[in-house]
Amino acid sequence: MTKASSPIKVNRAPVLTLWAAVVAERLGHPSETALSLAKAVAGVAARAKAKRLGIAEEGDAAMERRDAAPAKPKDTAQLLGRKIRLTHDKDGVVLADNGDGKPSPAEPVEAYVAKAFGDHLAEVRKAMEALAKRYEPGELNRVGFRLYEHFRPEVPPDVKGWGAKRAP
Repeated sequence: MTKASSPIKVNRAPVLTLWAAVVAERLGHPSETALSLAKAVAGVAARAKAKRLGIAEEGDAAMERRDAAPAKPKDTAQLLGRKIRLTHDKDGVVLADNGDGKPSPAEPVEAYVAKAFGDHLAEVRKAMEALAKRYEPGELNRVGFRLYEHFRPEVPPDVKGWGAKRAP
């Protein structure tokens, strides 16, 4: 990514969410589907971190088992190394399954990312899109999570748990 005009302080989750949406769009998913898939990817990553930290709740464990359960290939999408279950909204738009067979809507994800990045959203998105365009879609999907690991916000060594807002 290019250097931001001023420091941006943001948690890792919205960075991963925006990156996953950019990658999903590069793979050809429409914006609404991409945002829904991005939320699912960030959720899987958050549950994995909670498990590593030993703070996973029973509901998280159930979601993790659901994520790992086999699904019919036509009912899933692969994004950044994660298999995401799919469903449709009432208008037939393909969205991520929120865990109980219901679609995970894009609007709250869009609001979440907008709030996290504030006035820097367009600038950060543009930098992520430029990075994504450097890779063919299949390759981007394969290496995309490792790319994210290189630009995600650092968590200081003295911070425990979820970490703190840092500049990416």
